[in-house]
Amino acid sequence: LAAADPRVLALAAQVTESREQDIPLLLLKLKGILNSASLGCEESQKIKQDIYDYDLTQYCMLVLRQDHSRLRGGWATAAQLAEILSHCCVGLEVKEDPEEFYKKFLPSAIDNLLFLERRLQARFIRAIKDEEKGAFLGWLQTVADATCWLFGGHVQLAACVLQNDHFLQLLITDDVETAVIMISVLHNILRVNSSALLQVDEETLHSVLDELVYKLSSTTNPVIGNAATKLLLAVAKYCKQLVKLLTTRYKGLRELLSNQWTGKGFDKHLGQLLDLLYLEQSSGKGEVQRQHQAACIIQAAWRGFQTRKRLKKLPQAVTTLQRSFRAKREQELQHLRKQKEDETLKLQMQLQRQRAMRLFHERQLALLELIHASQVNKYMEEMEGKSALIIQRFWRGYRARRKFHLQKQSLKEYKAAVIIQRAACKFLEKRRRRRPPCPWKDPKGLTDEQRLALQQKVDDYIKLHPASQMSEEMSKELHMQAQEKLAQFLWRSRLDRRAAQRREVLLAQVNTDVELLMNAPGLAETTEKDPDVFMSRSIPVATKARQSHNTMLKYMRCPWWKKLGDEFMEDDIIPDDALSAEMGILFIGGKK
Repeated sequence: LAAADPRVLALAAQVTESREQDIPLLLLKLKGILNSASLGCEESQKIKQDIYDYDLTQYCMLVLRQDHSRLRGGWATAAQLAEILSHCCVGLEVKEDPEEFYKKFLPSAIDNLLFLERRLQARFIRAIKDEEKGAFLGWLQTVADATCWLFGGHVQLAACVLQNDHFLQLLITDDVETAVIMISVLHNILRVNSSALLQVDEETLHSVLDELVYKLSSTTNPVIGNAATKLLLAVAKYCKQLVKLLTTRYKGLRELLSNQWTGKGFDKHLGQLLDLLYLEQSSGKGEVQRQHQAACIIQAAWRGFQTRKRLKKLPQAVTTLQRSFRAKREQELQHLRKQKEDETLKLQMQLQRQRAMRLFHERQLALLELIHASQVNKYMEEMEGKSALIIQRFWRGYRARRKFHLQKQSLKEYKAAVIIQRAACKFLEKRRRRRPPCPWKDPKGLTDEQRLALQQKVDDYIKLHPASQMSEEMSKELHMQAQEKLAQFLWRSRLDRRAAQRREVLLAQVNTDVELLMNAPGLAETTEKDPDVFMSRSIPVATKARQSHNTMLKYMRCPWWKKLGDEFMEDDIIPDDALSAEMGILFIGGKK
């Protein structure tokens, strides 16, 4: 075996001993090592073999996954490493473990290159300055060329690129520059491996063709139109089987191309594509006509069979139709009769209600004529109270019936459980009576040996855990200390309560003074009695008490219909909203 290249050995040693952020710049030295030998010679193959053996290509592939915005060299270093990786893999023939290289390493390299292209595409779209956009577009083109160079050297990778999710995401973009680059990559795939589209699954093929047709239908940019048209022409030339798919899946493609893209500068390629689509459609017309005639014959035979079958069942169908018609007419008549009965009942109820209201008003007028004028208000209050009681009685009855209806199922389940429990208890009691009583057995006593062994265990435990003894003087001293600490705690808690009460009283006084100051008149409107309000502490309290008393009286004198919602409230409770407007903030005894 020939010795390894000393430059590769030295670089591998440096990469192994260097920090992670310095590795990308060190790997750029591979470009000089690869350029030192002419392409295709044995020396170049030997250098590529040494680079692969010492895992430098693996380092290059792993570095492509990193975020180069945080590393030295940036995205330009990533684009150069993509070129180095593709040049190292093309022309390399691995003799030891070739399955690892062809089935694992190369697909991983393709995946990392496409992942780097996605990152560059996202950075290009987000860039604002023209200089940044130009730089990212150039690096994206470099990585795309490296990808094309790699699957150009290994033809089996073309289908791997098409089936990669990153490639489909790269192709699905509305940006013109990056879309053209991806279409060129797809064109190179067809040029390298013309049957690549036939090797992928149907879903991937439809996704690629759908995106191309969508670009042709959704944009008017001639650059995108030219690239997509050339690519569809290449698909139609290299893969004859896909021309039929284009004509059947995209029926309006020919009209779209002729109407939207004629005269845009690429009429030559457009005309060739239109001719291929027209030939496929014209050749398929005879087959379509034959299928149409066959379908017409089958439909005619099926309609004749259905007609004959329907004629045989016609008498039974007429009988069924008549029966259903009579039943429907009877239902309509019943519905009309019921509707008339409901209307008559509603009219009668309305007349009865009007008659009852008229009699009630007449009775009230007669009673008012008999009652003295001073007793009218009292009588009206009694009537209002009786009316309120009637309304409340009906409401309670309705609520109780509704609650009973809701609890009916649970009550039924409870009764069923009681019956089951009663039956189970009776069954258990009968079985207990049938069982003969068991004779009483005296507990088994201990033998002398067991008693001695147990006594020995008790003595050993007492020796290991002797009880602590305390003298009478020590216990008295401990009791005195506990009493002193308890007295100190009670004294401190009493002082704390007094301080809290004092703070509460001061806070109440401050709030009362603030309210009086806010409600005080201006200096121009001040009278001689106004200073007494601030000098006396009883006048504000008396004023608030009088206001609260007036509010309570006002609430108690409210009409009965205003207090219907408060029927379940206690008599001494008044709603907060009825007192809040009048009472405000009242401080008595240091509380709000």
